[in-house]
Amino acid sequence: MSKFSRILIIVIVSLVSFAGSVASAAESTFEILLGQLSEFPHTKQIAFTEQQVIDHEVGLGAIQKVRGEWRFKDSERLTGTLLSYTWQIVDGFTSAAVMDELLGSLAKEEGAISLFECKGRACGKGVQWANRIFSERVLYGREDLQQYRVYAFQTESAYRLVGYSAARTADRQYLRVDLIRIDD
Repeated sequence: MSKFSRILIIVIVSLVSFAGSVASAAESTFEILLGQLSEFPHTKQIAFTEQQVIDHEVGLGAIQKVRGEWRFKDSERLTGTLLSYTWQIVDGFTSAAVMDELLGSLAKEEGAISLFECKGRACGKGVQWANRIFSERVLYGREDLQQYRVYAFQTESAYRLVGYSAARTADRQYLRVDLIRIDD
């Protein structure tokens, strides 16, 4: 496991351990930890947003075209606070390897439930993930190199963690992480 992956795992595990505290404190902790991650020499934070969402759709299936409309095979709608981070992974690291180590370790945490995962073409069209789902065209990459995972964490508050990795070339590797704190 690389040093970078260990830092990512520590960041996310720390976030989940703080989840039982007051929502704003947990979000502040998440922001601080991920801000530190952005200073790691093998990542470059390219986007961050924080917003209140109402009926935000989280895909629990591949994206597909049904009767001329792009939609998830299955999904859930959540209301709460959405924190979204996007990093470019640099210096020879791959976004897929980082995501595998990070989310693989998180899956073993107490209270973590894997809701959905897909790899490669089984996820659907990469351009739809980049543009329609995440509204970040930089995430568009080769469909055979994309990954998507969704986890639920139930502590005193409910959370969803969404991870998506994409790669255009060896030098253009991206990781997107969304955390949704679900309102009671």
